[in-house]
Amino acid sequence: MKIKGFLKDVGGASRVTKVRQAKFDAAESTSKHYDPIGAVARALHPGFIELEVVDIFPVSPTTKTIVFTAPHIPYFKAGQFMTLVLPIGNSRVTRPYSISSAPYQTRGEKPIVELTVRAVPEDKGGFASLYLYNEVKVGDKFMGEVGLGEFHVDPIRDAKKVVALVGGSGVTPFLSMAREVKHGDLDIDLTILFGSVTTDDIILEKQLDECVCDKVKVVHVLSGDDPNWKGERGFLSAELISKYAKGDVTFFVCGPQVMYDYVSEQLKKLGVPARRIRLEVFGQARDVTSLPRYPKSNANKVFNLTVKQGLKETVIPARGDEPIAVALERAGMKIHIGCRSGACGFCRLKVLSGNYYVSPHNDGRRAADKDYGYVHACATYPLGDMAIKVNID
Repeated sequence: MKIKGFLKDVGGASRVTKVRQAKFDAAESTSKHYDPIGAVARALHPGFIELEVVDIFPVSPTTKTIVFTAPHIPYFKAGQFMTLVLPIGNSRVTRPYSISSAPYQTRGEKPIVELTVRAVPEDKGGFASLYLYNEVKVGDKFMGEVGLGEFHVDPIRDAKKVVALVGGSGVTPFLSMAREVKHGDLDIDLTILFGSVTTDDIILEKQLDECVCDKVKVVHVLSGDDPNWKGERGFLSAELISKYAKGDVTFFVCGPQVMYDYVSEQLKKLGVPARRIRLEVFGQARDVTSLPRYPKSNANKVFNLTVKQGLKETVIPARGDEPIAVALERAGMKIHIGCRSGACGFCRLKVLSGNYYVSPHNDGRRAADKDYGYVHACATYPLGDMAIKVNID
């Protein structure tokens, strides 16, 4: 039986191969491929970028705002935070700070991002903040990651009326929101109930006043003894909150942990549903001995922490009252840390052996991670000698 064109069809494959190879040989050596989706993703999430300090100015007797710029600052939402890598001594310290500027802000034609840092004594956890407050100068450069966290208004989830319950330096994300509202890029009615001790203690007062408009209201509440004060006094109680929060409201809370505990109870008294309460992540506990079920006798002990990275194995000291992440930083070991609150999971690692404590306030692990021995290094404390496996970047 004869099949018409059989030999021609069989030989066709080799002819196609020759033509294709000829086109390969004639092509340029450099690729002209362009991935538009990938380009957008890299612009929005470039990871760590180099940030240069272009200005520093005081915003209270104990607080400064530091202004950074870069050729490209990735998009962020008002309320999010940035992470800075600080070379302090021989350590590589990573710290998160809420962004106090709004996404639209620039200096001339350069985009900027601002953080506001308060000088906290070192014995109260101010190791990094003191470095930023006292040592950083204009022209210094740092690696940083901009636009992290979920502490921002989501129009699908949150009400049109937002009441911010604030303590101390917790006001920084709300300055970003207030600026964005006044600029017309955030469509909410924002009321900021700002708790401070005295008038001298108020952070960013001038900057907040500049944001006041028909959609932004700032109410200062003083808890200290200030005889000349004519405004609200006391704490952010249920009575005070109900005075300024009417109708369907989403509450955003940011401040020290003791304030979180107090405000949470006040909102519970008012019957506010959980879906209408947004809490900023706690941050690293300044005193782990105050956390539930932490064995206080463990605080003054130092353990051996065996760190495995690929084929390399290193033993470093780890204090019982400091997270594993701090031990790694003190030893100059590289680890990706974001929120320092056990929420983001950047510092997730595998525990190979040993016992540990995880703060119940900062346990953001998935159920599967708990079952298979994964922890977030920023919220995990050693209870004895441990071995961990850290990914190689």
